Amino acid sequence: MKLWERPPERATVEETVRALNARGFKAELFPDRKAALNRIRSLIPSGAEVMTGSSKTLEEIGLVNVLTSGDHPWKNMKAQIMTEKDRERQMKLRQMATFAEYFLGSVHAITMKGQMVAGSAGGSQLAAYAFGGKNLIVVAGTNKITEDLDEALLRLREHSTPLEDQRMKSLGFPGTYLSKILIYEGERLRNVHVILVNEKLGF
Repeated sequence: MKLWERPPERATVEETVRALNARGFKAELFPDRKAALNRIRSLIPSGAEVMTGSSKTLEEIGLVNVLTSGDHPWKNMKAQIMTEKDRERQMKLRQMATFAEYFLGSVHAITMKGQMVAGSAGGSQLAAYAFGGKNLIVVAGTNKITEDLDEALLRLREHSTPLEDQRMKSLGFPGTYLSKILIYEGERLRNVHVILVNEKLGF
């Protein structure tokens, strides 16, 4: 079984950052989750619309707590969605949130060649990744770096999805399954910040 939990050597991480930037992403490396959270705070201007996809990584760096606490200067679109009781209106808000000024999430693997891979059951965050608002911020631990696309897809199927399924069941939900996969090859039309954190984060 491959070791998909351990951050790789520094040279591998640096090569991945270079490859991401060559593909049009704005990739930066940070030493820990605190530094990553501070960078996110500096990237998003006061008053901006913010939406987050479901992400263990965003929980672990503390961003979810910041948003739920209200200790921030942004418009938290997820809070609006969660407080809306009308199901039809809530669905409309979810669709609108795909085009939030700043959408934040994570991915399941990043290849050394600069490709990003994300999987989902519902796919709402994949829509935002592929065709959303002007600014996308992807946060990932360096433990998600893989040698190539084949290994990235293997990591998604054999590592990330089973762990997320276990997590969902532990919270009382039916679990999850892999329904949709996005392979993000590059970007030239909008701002996509990739915040790599030199720690084990997420699945």
